[in-house]
Amino acid sequence: MSRENFVSNTLSRKRFQEILHLFHQSTQQLGDDRNKIKIVTYDDRKLVVKSFKTPNFINKIAYRFFRKSKAARSYYNAQYLVKNNIGTPSPIAYLEQFSGVGLQESYYVSAYAAHDFTYREITNDEELQDKVNILQQFSKFMFDMHDAGIYFLDHSPGNTLIKKDGNNYHFSLVDLNRMKFYNIPYEDRLKNFERLSPKKWMYEVMGTAYARLSDEDAHTTIETMWKYTIEFQKAFHKKKRVKHKLKGIFNRTR
Repeated sequence: MSRENFVSNTLSRKRFQEILHLFHQSTQQLGDDRNKIKIVTYDDRKLVVKSFKTPNFINKIAYRFFRKSKAARSYYNAQYLVKNNIGTPSPIAYLEQFSGVGLQESYYVSAYAAHDFTYREITNDEELQDKVNILQQFSKFMFDMHDAGIYFLDHSPGNTLIKKDGNNYHFSLVDLNRMKFYNIPYEDRLKNFERLSPKKWMYEVMGTAYARLSDEDAHTTIETMWKYTIEFQKAFHKKKRVKHKLKGIFNRTR
């Protein structure tokens, strides 16, 4: 026996089905190695549709009976961000499709957020101008997010979209299914910067700005941010080396 769970404040199930039809026809796919993300235009409005990878057997059961699916978490987390004036594409709807075993397919639809670049370009694009100003404004964005009790677990460089508006920058978070909500201690706040860049000068700018907003010591703030970043970088590259070795072993035994 199969069933569906559809949630939206603005769309009927029929209109959502029309959006899914456009999704399956669309060739405008955004980069993601696990899930399918496509841009569609519906009623003259640009939307982003994310189809999550079918979960493994254990998670199929877990997402049916014990915890919210990634699609549901994306929707409700986005609502929380919007409620607290933290930039993110407006959530529109999500759909879960269940089989007898558990969750089979799930989709999340949001508005498309126009942007000029992502946080990643601050690190990688040598031509990008005004980096210090961007990082200072980004630090204020992070401060406001943390003050709202939001800890973004997938806070990687590609998950912050940035739109330039004169000398001001607007930030929008995407890929929202992994978040925690609590009264965040200062050290946890600094740890939340760990994935963003391997360049210390960026942490010197962000740490100085964040410490000023928090009325904390700038030197301690910068060094704590950098400590967590180094730990993350070491673990990340170790994991990559292990995966590379295992892939080599697997290829030799084929």
